[in-house]
Amino acid sequence: MKKQFNKTRRPRLLILGCGDVGMRLLPLVRQRFRVIAVTSQPQRCAELRAAGAMPVVADLDCRHTLARLSGMAEYVVHLAPPPADGQTDRRTRHLGAILPDNVRLVYVSTTGVYGDCAGAKFDETRPVAPRNARAVRRVDAERTLRGWAKRRHGRLSILRVPGIYAADRLPLERLQRGTPALLPEEDVYTNHIHADDLARLVLRALWYGRPQRVYHAVDNSDCRMGDYFEQVANAFGLMPPPRVSRAELAQQVTPVMLSFMSESRRLLNQRITDELGFRFQYPDVAAGLAAAVAERHAGIDDHSAAVR
Repeated sequence: MKKQFNKTRRPRLLILGCGDVGMRLLPLVRQRFRVIAVTSQPQRCAELRAAGAMPVVADLDCRHTLARLSGMAEYVVHLAPPPADGQTDRRTRHLGAILPDNVRLVYVSTTGVYGDCAGAKFDETRPVAPRNARAVRRVDAERTLRGWAKRRHGRLSILRVPGIYAADRLPLERLQRGTPALLPEEDVYTNHIHADDLARLVLRALWYGRPQRVYHAVDNSDCRMGDYFEQVANAFGLMPPPRVSRAELAQQVTPVMLSFMSESRRLLNQRITDELGFRFQYPDVAAGLAAAVAERHAGIDDHSAAVR
């Protein structure tokens, strides 16, 4: 039986995994929706309530705790990451039991599903080729949700997201530690999006995303990873990272970090601009870093004024 919703009230929006991006999304949606934010941490309820959401404590790893969410909302934003082990995303698989028919759902996935592309530029038609377990679990989540959408007439948008940055999400500690980057001739291309732009893009996809459509949630930057670190260092007056060969790097970083620094790709973003009409607040890393520096200086000036 299809779920019937009351058309006279504000629609309900369920946010799964209301972390940093979810908290940036809340101010954009709380006037348009009755927002339900799922958390596995009871201590976060007051924070979520103050931000304008109705908190619900549930654990995506425990199917029985999700029963109260069944049919609760006609719009869903799925920001929860997969579990840390295994080949499948059990959390996303558990959602099939609670999602009603005809739901609009935005799933935030990762550009890691493409694996290493040797620096190639490409659009959303490229087949996935995950190279590590994290990306394999993301592909499983995407396929699970596509199957649900086909069976239950859901309207699914998948946002494949690269490295997210913001004023409080920059590799400053890495630079201060002197963690090396790759030599330019061995370096990889990387993609970026500002956290505020990602939150705005989620809302845009929720309204305008085409059914069962993949979108690259990436800005207009076109740079190698070491160049990104250097841009951050220059913006904040830090020493740029030393450059080393891949063989040397393997001795100095974790296997997870080495894996991240072994995949090179440049994703095109024409779909989000043409189909969703999206316009970036921070079209590239340079714009985002300029804003971060201004924010940092404003905070210092405000603190100085407060102590005078």
